[in-house]
Amino acid sequence: MQKKTRTALLFALFVVNRGVFAQSNPPQPVAWELQVVRDGQQIDSFSATTNVGQAKTDTHHNVVQNRVGCADLPAGDIDLQRTITVSPTHASADDITLAIDAQETLQDDASRTTASGCKVPPTPRQVAGAHPGLVLKPGEWQTWQIIDSNPSMAYRVRANLSTAAPAQ
Repeated sequence: MQKKTRTALLFALFVVNRGVFAQSNPPQPVAWELQVVRDGQQIDSFSATTNVGQAKTDTHHNVVQNRVGCADLPAGDIDLQRTITVSPTHASADDITLAIDAQETLQDDASRTTASGCKVPPTPRQVAGAHPGLVLKPGEWQTWQIIDSNPSMAYRVRANLSTAAPAQ
């Protein structure tokens, strides 16, 4: 009987210690904002509150229709998608680190024409970028340049520690 009591006591201490450990280290929520800046103009934004160690993925769509040919007729729709995944990997009062993955579908702003003056549809292109650890000072904006030119594309990012639970 003494062996059963000792085993029960050790089990109880184990459960209590795990419970105290779990309560003393809750996941740290991080409120972040990401602005998409193309050729100096903000064109899109993303924001969320995400726990350290979790990721938030969001896709925005911009369906465009180009005019093509010599008759300047509407062409088929093109879905210019932007998918951003943000994952806080570290958060403290001094700094916050975000891992960011981005995929963009872009098209040139300038239309092309044939020798006879007929409009040619722009060709969409895929751009992808990943930043494994963008370190931010809480509340301060930092810029991550994705494309240098034609067009220039940058992400302005800021983050803060949050007391609010992340939205599901």
